[in-house]
Amino acid sequence: MIIVPTITTKDNAGIFYKDWGSGQPVVFSHGWPLTADVWDNQLQLVADHGYRGIAHDRRGGGRSSQTWDGNDMDTYADDLAQLIETLELTDVVLVGHSTGGGEVARYLGRHGSSRVAKTVLRGAVTPHLLATDSDPGGAPKAVFDGLRAGLTADRGQFYRDLGEPFYGNNRDGANVSRGTRDAFWQMCMTVGVKGAYDCIAAFSETDLTEDLKKIDIPVLLSHGDDDQIVPIAVSASRAVKLLPHATLKVHTGAPHGLTGRFEQDFNQELLDFLAG
Repeated sequence: MIIVPTITTKDNAGIFYKDWGSGQPVVFSHGWPLTADVWDNQLQLVADHGYRGIAHDRRGGGRSSQTWDGNDMDTYADDLAQLIETLELTDVVLVGHSTGGGEVARYLGRHGSSRVAKTVLRGAVTPHLLATDSDPGGAPKAVFDGLRAGLTADRGQFYRDLGEPFYGNNRDGANVSRGTRDAFWQMCMTVGVKGAYDCIAAFSETDLTEDLKKIDIPVLLSHGDDDQIVPIAVSASRAVKLLPHATLKVHTGAPHGLTGRFEQDFNQELLDFLAG
């Protein structure tokens, strides 16, 4: 019998997680539309350096429940809180990429930092991606409607196409491996279309401004200046002004996804932040 590690949420969703190593816990939240597998290299990295690496599949995909309801930032944050509480974690370092960065910010805004020592937001969707009358700094709704249209028309090809700008493989001189792009596609295809569709609204329309203002622990904002998915001008450059204890590190030429030398740079940055 294979035992799959999961927690059960208040609405009876099963949330799968990986739990590697021992020591101070480092909990990773992944981006859309991926799974915990995208963090495998970092899980091994922190476990090899004396930390406990934990990553979960967000509800809607991977090995977690594909719920019809609850595909929103509040519920994602509550699921993260339940994972932390169920595993009785303290002195946690939270690491969130893209949508996962929004999940981490909403967790801290909603549940506080009593269990958390510090956090890393890499290519995060904070503070707010959608342009509105009160916050015109984001992208127009048509951009996100385009994602929804592509997802519902032919999600297999949509994810193939998305992988190119995600890893910057559409830039001159880029040579992202076929394996990396195939792995991206495979993870995406494990996410149910309902959860993936709903998550577009969650990561684009959720305003995390007030959540960022509440974060009272050290924050490392890490972002590529060639991020075509979550442009730095919309996100990290604005977020750093809202966070009381934040440092912004910009990776020249780096895309949204971690690959090649950009992943190596982030890995060292992560280890330095953990040890600091």
